[in-house]
Amino acid sequence: MKILMMLWLCVLVNAHADIYQWQDASGQRHFADKPVEPVAQKLDIKPGYGFLSVQTVYDGDTVVLQDGRKVRFLGVNTPEVAHRGNKADAGGEAAKQWLQEKLKHTRVRLEMGVEKTDKYGRTLAHLITENKEHINVQLVALGLGTVNIFPPNLGYVRELVAAEKEAEQARRGIWNRPEYAPVAAGQVDEAVYDGHHWQRVTGKVQDVYATGKSVYLKFTGTFAARIEKENLPLFPEVQGYRSKTLEVRGWLSKNKDRFVMLLRHPSALVMLPPTN
Repeated sequence: MKILMMLWLCVLVNAHADIYQWQDASGQRHFADKPVEPVAQKLDIKPGYGFLSVQTVYDGDTVVLQDGRKVRFLGVNTPEVAHRGNKADAGGEAAKQWLQEKLKHTRVRLEMGVEKTDKYGRTLAHLITENKEHINVQLVALGLGTVNIFPPNLGYVRELVAAEKEAEQARRGIWNRPEYAPVAAGQVDEAVYDGHHWQRVTGKVQDVYATGKSVYLKFTGTFAARIEKENLPLFPEVQGYRSKTLEVRGWLSKNKDRFVMLLRHPSALVMLPPTN
C-alpha cells in the first residue's frame, strides 16, 4: 500500500474524471470515482501534454511509443491476437488493424492513472491523439473492446461505460459475435471454462456470503462471482444482489470443480430482467 501511495503522488490523473481517496478505521487507504465517504478528499493532479509517435502496435490495447515505453491502455480490453503459438481470439485482429490505421499519421499524449505501471512493467494510460480523440473510449464505442476497470485506476469510467452500453445496444463488433454470447451459469463447466479469454455468464444469485478477503455472489453450486472487500465501496450494497438475475463479465478461474469470476468494478456486472 505504501508503494501505491507513492505512485499516485508521482503520476498524472486525467483531467476529466475526479478521483477521491479516504482512509478507513484500520488506516488502509481507498480510491473511488465519487466521494463515497464524508471525509474523502479529491486528488488534484494535473495531466501532461507532450505528444509522441507510436512505434509499434502489439494488439488492440497495447503499443510501444517512440521513446520505448510499452503502454497498456487503461479501462479497456481487446481480444487477443495470435501470439506464442496461440490462435487469435475472435475480433483480435480487427482491433489491432483499426488501431494501426488510427495511429498511423498522428501522435498521442498519455493520461495516466493512479498506478503508473502494471506488474509487467507496462505504462498504464489513456491515449489522446493530437485531434483530441480518446482512443480507449473509441475502441469500446466501436465494439472492438470491452470495459475493463482495475481500481484504483478509475479515470473516464463514465465515458467508457456509456460507450460500451451504446455499442452493445447497436450490436457492434464483439457484441454481434457468437463467440461472446453469454453462457448460463448452470452451463459453466470444463467445456466452457477458458481462463485466458473474456467471457459473459448469466444467472440468478442464490446466495451472498463473505470470506476473509472477499464477498461471493453464488449463482450455482459450481459457479460464483467474487468481489474483493477492498473494492466493495465501489459497488452498491451487495446483499441487494441476492435473488437478482445478473450478467457478469470477465475471466473465469478454476479451483477443483468450481469456477469463479473476479469482479473488480460494477461495470463488470449488468442487472437483467427477472427470469420465471
